[in-house]
Amino acid sequence: MNSTHDAAARRRTTRLATAFASIAITALVGCEGTPDRGATNAAAPAPRRVAIVLTNHGQLGDTGKPTGFYLSEATHPYEVFHEAGYEVEFLSPKGGLAPMDGVDASDPINAAFLADEALVARTRQTTPIGAVDPARFDAVFFSGGHGTMWDFPDDPGVQALIRAVYERGGVVAAVCHGPAALVNARLSSGELLVAGKEVSAFTDEEEIAVRLETVVPFALESRLRDRGARFVESPNFEKKVAVSERLVTGQNPASATGVAEAVVVILEKDGSSR
Repeated sequence: MNSTHDAAARRRTTRLATAFASIAITALVGCEGTPDRGATNAAAPAPRRVAIVLTNHGQLGDTGKPTGFYLSEATHPYEVFHEAGYEVEFLSPKGGLAPMDGVDASDPINAAFLADEALVARTRQTTPIGAVDPARFDAVFFSGGHGTMWDFPDDPGVQALIRAVYERGGVVAAVCHGPAALVNARLSSGELLVAGKEVSAFTDEEEIAVRLETVVPFALESRLRDRGARFVESPNFEKKVAVSERLVTGQNPASATGVAEAVVVILEKDGSSR
């Protein structure tokens, strides 16, 4: 009996040892092979956020002709930022309608934008600059169009947005007539943002070429030079992108995509504003 009892005890001990070993192995595999719950539930980094600023001005001086923001100078940058996974908000000095100009539906990016009713609605119901917290944005992009020459330069909200984004490490960008937003932009020190920096914009020669040099309130290239910018340019209507620290500017519609791409490069390389 004793030998039988001892044998049974040994079998139970063996089964228990095997069971505990199996549990231990399972636990070990679980620890090494299963993602940590804390890591799984940890908040992912918030996507970057870019403000595209559009003009509210819809009258081309005294000509009786309409103007506004130049469509491809908003749609092409939007496409670049969207593809990069960024959140994009459309702002304007006053909020509400941002009138479109340069509507070329043969451009496939324009066509796709125009076919998206929700996107078009966002340009008709833009958020006033004064209603947003600039700290939310990693970058601000000023789209062009002749309308910007009237409402960007002296708008206090435009100036405050530029200063806030740039001084917290973000990127300020503008294309074509969008750099009208920069002509009076100052940092908290009182220094003009463009002073000493390479800047591009719609040139005085290009303005003459489109026969609007006597219609616009000032010559954009000349004003930027007067503000101390080191103005750079390409031949008329050819692409030119200038990158100077965290200021990115482009000469004309052909430069819009390149300006947006340069913004993405800076944000992803330097972790600007984070």
